[in-house]
Amino acid sequence: MTAARSDVTWGLLYQVLGIVRTQYVELDIKDDKLIYGSIRGMLKSLDDPYTRFVDPEGYSEMQNHLNGNFAGIGIQIGMKDGGLTVIAPIEDTPAEKAGLRTGDKILEVNGKSTEDMPLDQAVSLIRGPKGSKVRLLILRNLNEKPQEYTLVRDNIKIKSVNRQKILDEKNKIGYVMLNTFESKLTYDELVDALKRLDEQGMKSLILDLRNNGGGLLDEAIMIASIFVQDGEIVHTVDRYGNKETFQTVEVDYQWHDKPLVVLLNGGSASASEILAGAIEDNKRGKLIGTQSFGKASVQNIRPLSDGSAVLVTVAKYLTPSGHDINKVGISPNYVVEVPTATIEEALKNPNYQYTEEKDNQLQYALQYLRNLPYQ
Repeated sequence: MTAARSDVTWGLLYQVLGIVRTQYVELDIKDDKLIYGSIRGMLKSLDDPYTRFVDPEGYSEMQNHLNGNFAGIGIQIGMKDGGLTVIAPIEDTPAEKAGLRTGDKILEVNGKSTEDMPLDQAVSLIRGPKGSKVRLLILRNLNEKPQEYTLVRDNIKIKSVNRQKILDEKNKIGYVMLNTFESKLTYDELVDALKRLDEQGMKSLILDLRNNGGGLLDEAIMIASIFVQDGEIVHTVDRYGNKETFQTVEVDYQWHDKPLVVLLNGGSASASEILAGAIEDNKRGKLIGTQSFGKASVQNIRPLSDGSAVLVTVAKYLTPSGHDINKVGISPNYVVEVPTATIEEALKNPNYQYTEEKDNQLQYALQYLRNLPYQ
């Protein structure tokens, strides 16, 4: 774009702002509303749902979220196939208890259509004070009628590690469910869990990344360095095509030489896919489950002078072998679908209780590790 053309373009923006200020029928027009709307419109034109503007209130909520404590219903959302989509419900939250699932399309929030709605606005509408209600219109399958859910918001405390235990005492198969990479303490929490399992004699590990919507790149690299010895973790490619390769980093705990299985599903996104891709491409372990979400971009948060912020996509990432998984996801080594009957039972029966025996993906992983020659 030439300098002259740039001046004309920005001049048009100021011209329209001036017309609205002096001629619009309503006198009480706040400048911040006009400016914030202009910024959102500008970013929306990039056709990238992850490059977005967050107002001061939203940015404050985002910081609380990164600290692992906020009020809402407990879902991670993103844009997929042109619609607002549930990436993953967080375990033991109103969203999970109500039966929301990975892949659900959110058509409305409190009666407002989400079509063309910026991601930050959707997040703000869904969050709210503990005890308040929010209505979501959910489309699960294209051939089904949308269903309305009314959820009561609660305080959401995100724990990076939700469960850890020895699942098989005879073969000493350990299990850790990693919920998120959004906390700066994710690495520390995982190491603590692994050390406790080591004390119990763990010989192999199932790392559960199902419904883990991702989080911080640095945490993903540190955690990958626990399992991968001297290897590439991820490549990023910037706007100029420059590629940066992230290698393993020095960590204070390593688990390089024992059998490893990673569980994936459609709710495994972003940092989860970085970790899974590093483990697969470095031949460090096997992936079991279903195709991951396919979010392969890196955002920087740039705080602004009034307390608002812009999240801007600064790079795309590739797996160590150079695969671009954006909007595609990672294919597991062993595809294991959850039976439709199990899903329907969980949704229809309010007394349904999850058990490890009913989890066919987990059972497949256990059997895989039991059958390894070292056992």
